[in-house]
Formats: sequence, C-alpha cells, structure tokens
Amino acid sequence: MTAPLRIALVDDEDLIRSGFAAVIGAEPDLDVVAEGADGIDALAIARSGKADVMLMDVRMPKVDGIEATARITAELDRPPKILVVTTFDNDDYVWQALRAGADGFLLKRTRLEDLLAAVRLVARTDALLFPEAVRRLAAAAPKRNAPKGIGDLSDREREVLTLAARGLSNAEIAAELFLGRETVKTHLSSVYTKLGVRDRTQAVIAAYEGGLV
Repeated sequence: MTAPLRIALVDDEDLIRSGFAAVIGAEPDLDVVAEGADGIDALAIARSGKADVMLMDVRMPKVDGIEATARITAELDRPPKILVVTTFDNDDYVWQALRAGADGFLLKRTRLEDLLAAVRLVARTDALLFPEAVRRLAAAAPKRNAPKGIGDLSDREREVLTLAARGLSNAEIAAELFLGRETVKTHLSSVYTKLGVRDRTQAVIAAYEGGLV
C-alpha cells in the first residue's frame, strides 16, 4: 500500500489552515503533517523533510511566501513541492513565486475537488499545473530579455519544451512526438542544463520569457 502524501500548510490565517486541514485530512491518501503561520515556519518545515507538498500563502508577515519559496528551493537539494495559495490568479505575486521556484498555485476560492486534484497532480506527475493561467501571468508580467541558453536549444528540445509549457506530461509529449518517455526525459534534462534551471516549472517560465510559447 502506498504511503499517504505528507502535506504541510503555511498560512497566517488560522481559519484558512484549519479549513484546508479538515478537507485534506479527510482523504485516505493525504496526511497533514505540519502547519505554520509564516515563511520562517515554512523554512523550518522544509528543512525537516516532513512534507512532500507544501501549500503556502503568498502574503505573510516576517517572511512572505515568495522569499520562503526562493530560500527553500535554493537551499535544499530535494525541496517539497510548493503550491502557493493566493486570492487572485493574476496577482504579480504569483508570477514572482513561480519564478522563485514554486511548482504551481491555488486560489483560495478553489473548489475542494480541484484543490485535492492539484495536490495529487503536483506530487505524483510531471505535468504543469494550470498552463492557461500561467500563460496569462506570463503575458501580464514585465518583459525581460530572453533567458540565457534559449538560443542553444536544439529544434527537438524546443518542441519538447513548448509542449511541456502547454501542460503536457512526459507521457503525452512522448505520444505527441512519437518518442520514448526516457528520450523525453533526456531532452528535458538537456533543456534544464542549457537554461540553467532546476525543474520543469522554471524551464516553462524561461520558455514564456524567451518567446517560445
């Protein structure tokens, strides 16, 4: 039997934490293992290795969710998956959090079934969460120079990255391009190296900022 996913909740509002805890804790495959009230707590929980997935509010006192995310992903070789929680999906804070290393985001008004699905998706698959919302955030974000390394990607690597940015999983990319899954993983690893990023989300952000999508 597969062990439950370990979930941490970090939010400065007690009601938000207790609400999420009640919903998530009722699921047999999910277990709330830690709670915190600010980014300092988030760092401590991440360092402890207790959690597989962390739901983290963006706007918190002392250390906010963006800074906490950046510290966690920079410090730890195997950080928990981080879903930032926000009120508005067009909030610039969300884009900053994704650029800092978050794996996705949730709205505080998200339906319960969608919240649970997002937690499981980010923990157990390689697909990008909410690609259309990420596209909107990218379009609204301040324009930047194309990320270093975009021009070094091969044609196949560009194809793989573009499909990843559209939200396809490795298996779906493999089917789309008539490749093996391991070949897709190899191409993505090469993309990460050339772009100087650590994961899929960061590569997708580079794709948007570099005009590939």
